[in-house]
Amino acid sequence: MDVFFGISASPGIGLGKAFVIPAAQSRTIPQGQISADDHAAHWARFQASLRNVSAQVEQDLAAVKGDKVQGEIFETYFLMLNDPEFLGDVEKTFRAGSRPIERVLHEKTNEYADKLRNSGNDYLAERAQDICDIFGRVLDDLLDFHPFDINQVPDGAVIVAQAMAPSDTIILSKRHIAGLALEEGGVSSHVGILARNYGIPAVFALHQISQHARTGHTVVVDGLAGEVALNPDGESLADYERSIAAYRQRGAELAAFRTKNAMTEDGTHIAMLANIGTVEEAALALEEGADGIGLFRTEFLFMSENTFSEEAQFAAYKAVLQTMGEKPVTIRTLDAGGDKLVPMKDLLVHGEKNPLMGQRAIRLSLAHPQQLKTQLRALYRASVFGNLKIMLPLITDLSQVRRARDIAREVREALRSDGVPFREDVPIGIMVETAAAAVTADLLASESDFFSIGTNDLTQYTLGVDRENATVAPLYDERHVAVLRLVRETLAHGTAAGIPVSVCGEMASRPDGAKILVGLGIRSLSMSPKLISATKALFARHTLAELEAFAAQSLQTS
Repeated sequence: MDVFFGISASPGIGLGKAFVIPAAQSRTIPQGQISADDHAAHWARFQASLRNVSAQVEQDLAAVKGDKVQGEIFETYFLMLNDPEFLGDVEKTFRAGSRPIERVLHEKTNEYADKLRNSGNDYLAERAQDICDIFGRVLDDLLDFHPFDINQVPDGAVIVAQAMAPSDTIILSKRHIAGLALEEGGVSSHVGILARNYGIPAVFALHQISQHARTGHTVVVDGLAGEVALNPDGESLADYERSIAAYRQRGAELAAFRTKNAMTEDGTHIAMLANIGTVEEAALALEEGADGIGLFRTEFLFMSENTFSEEAQFAAYKAVLQTMGEKPVTIRTLDAGGDKLVPMKDLLVHGEKNPLMGQRAIRLSLAHPQQLKTQLRALYRASVFGNLKIMLPLITDLSQVRRARDIAREVREALRSDGVPFREDVPIGIMVETAAAAVTADLLASESDFFSIGTNDLTQYTLGVDRENATVAPLYDERHVAVLRLVRETLAHGTAAGIPVSVCGEMASRPDGAKILVGLGIRSLSMSPKLISATKALFARHTLAELEAFAAQSLQTS
């Protein structure tokens, strides 16, 4: 038996026969030169290939109808195939030179992809794979090149590969895939997201596994431990089968907590909210027993659109509020910029040396007040359909809160003048995700109706550690004493001002992190819907005194 260790991308344990996807074959790119008279014919072939691939993507989109995540992948590909900036750059370079269109397209695709890969951000690096995938298909059409057909993967297989292109993930919805074992890929990649969405165990970053595995080998993908076993012996196989049975039993036990309130063993109640990024996830949050929505990331709505009108936003917000009924729904205003690229010309940010420290989130919204007004109009109009709370991201200064509230006041006055119904008492709160916000929480509380602590960025900015950079990953510690002290101080100032304080960062969903937060006094946590039941079960095993002792001990060490 050979065991490979990697990164867990999707939990669970999968057992099946390997299907090894062959490494991508190299395309032969024409290296000669063409005459000026050939430009028209080459460009016509390029346009035809664009149409052909667009038609293929349209077929893929139809094949995954009803699957929001898969659909968004192919919708993103449509946007890329019609991106005026990229296509304009390709045409300008092509017409100014004498290189074949295949060579120009190949070079431009790699140039744009390299910019994304070298951004130092995992999310942007994954988008580089998208542009290579979709324009690779255009290049294949131009060259009449026919790579491996993903539809050859049989039902029940464990897919072993160097990497999977985002367009190849359509197989995940067509077959019952037992597991994924890949040499490349990140937790935030499309493949990783879809694996979690479909409940497929997945482990990535497995060094050279595709060179050792053979199609037909028995493979176990342990997405809990982050390891993959090739050809386990009888005793090991029996151990894995027992682990699979135990995992399924654990899932059945946790299902009972969906209808229960989160309570410590001695009766302290904790509100369990859900983080969502799409309208459809609101129903999942209800199904998983959420007490409400603690964070609706609206930037994901914008990412799939060239423009996102007031009416489209209104419809999305209304749908989530109606789904949740009287349960609270906290909707964050657009958190674009940094690692979140929104394909809207008016909001594009170019050339920033350190985008995570640049024009992003509330800074970008205040720099484009009309976009913020449009979003606030949609939010206020939707407010009559549920229990809405509005949250402002990346606040670092009291003036930002005041300016945003002034814009909100203007929006309310305009709606009132137009006779449009809305709720006057919608709370406006802020995310505390910088040291500046935490240290001045006493001042910010005077203009905020609630605080929600975003531990992801709070940790990153406090420790000066890029949370997406693998080389410094060991230094990224949400339980660092500096971070915990900032959480404690934020809670103290919020409590003194009489405003609610919750946590919506990843720390809330990790067992030790959740225990510390409740031990510090936090009584409202927000996390991925799928993690709510397990966190409820965790609290049921501990008294409040035990959690407070655990938090006190954590504050003494770093």
